[in-house]
Amino acid sequence: MILFDEPTSALDPELVGEVLDVIKKLARSGTTLVVVTHEIGFAREVADQVVFMVDGRIVEQGSSDEVLNHPQHPRTRQFLSRVLPS
Repeated sequence: MILFDEPTSALDPELVGEVLDVIKKLARSGTTLVVVTHEIGFAREVADQVVFMVDGRIVEQGSSDEVLNHPQHPRTRQFLSRVLPS
């Protein structure tokens, strides 16, 4: 198991893609990953499960499709409407 806490947050924009590619390869290899990220497109592509938290509390969790494409909680919907293209 590997834990990542915002692995791309302090990177030069040119390096972000490289780091995400390495994490994708780890995920495809079957390595269990726990990733804290605001890279929603990346999470949608790679995650099996998504946990959405507000102020340290879980407000929604489920498959990446359920949470990111069909959010139930108003706060999840609000956040996604601000970070995802329309």
